[in-house]
Amino acid sequence: MGRRSPVRRVLGLAVLGLVLDAVAGPTPVPAVAAPGSPSRIAIILMENKSYRAVIFSPAAPYLTRLARNSVKLKAYYAIRHPSLPNYLALTGGSTFGIKSDCTSCFVRAPNIASQLSKQGISWRAYMQTMPHRCYRGAFAGTFPYSYAAKHDPFMYYRNVRSTPLCHHVVPFRKLSNDIARGLPRFVWITPNECYDMHSCAISVGDKWLHDLIPKLIPALGPSGILIVTFDEGGIGTCCSLPKAGGQVPAIITGPGAASNTVISSAANHYSMLRLIEDAFGLPRLAKARMSTTPDISGWKA
Repeated sequence: MGRRSPVRRVLGLAVLGLVLDAVAGPTPVPAVAAPGSPSRIAIILMENKSYRAVIFSPAAPYLTRLARNSVKLKAYYAIRHPSLPNYLALTGGSTFGIKSDCTSCFVRAPNIASQLSKQGISWRAYMQTMPHRCYRGAFAGTFPYSYAAKHDPFMYYRNVRSTPLCHHVVPFRKLSNDIARGLPRFVWITPNECYDMHSCAISVGDKWLHDLIPKLIPALGPSGILIVTFDEGGIGTCCSLPKAGGQVPAIITGPGAASNTVISSAANHYSMLRLIEDAFGLPRLAKARMSTTPDISGWKA
């Protein structure tokens, strides 16, 4: 077989380039951060504990001290029970009609990950005990130190799990290297089912946070913030907000957050998504944009 002509080689490379462009999608348009925006936002989502079970509890001295010295949301509510709908609410602004911890109820909808990627804003989701990036299994690891898909909302979105965006969803072991080299602008952290307090004692999760957060905060930059909250917990009643998931702890800390501040006005997971979207200059998704969803104000330093 003869060698291809230079013209045919050039045409072949051009076609290959078009194919690669189609796979990668459109070039992201960089977002312009609003004045006063955090340099980075990180969120750690813990599990299944009410506000009263954690804040001021002898089992959670570190979280109690963090809440006292940072911004404590005193009337923060989950959307419903069980876990998964709350994870979707925090990332997509809706429960999408999901009422269980199903493992194959994938959603075709915009979400914080697709928003960030579209605007060229770096992000990563760190999943403890996840075997490898883009993992599509329902569970991994050994109980209670296990990964559960129901605590990994990103892999429920079809425009993440079925595209190269899933490469942003990585095992937690990647975090230490990224702290040393430079974190992305948005960081999501899901501990395994022990350290998130789902299957282990509150004191175990509190100790895990005590070891992690002092390493994480300096890497957030001069105006970065860290949000620590819980997916659901107990029962609670509040105004007209969706509150079936109960009152849960929510703390905003880091260089960009105020100190020794209590926010008494009601808020929920849709409010938290709105805070994140507003900080990055992104459009508000679904119920995060509804007039009945309150802002979280007073958290900035």
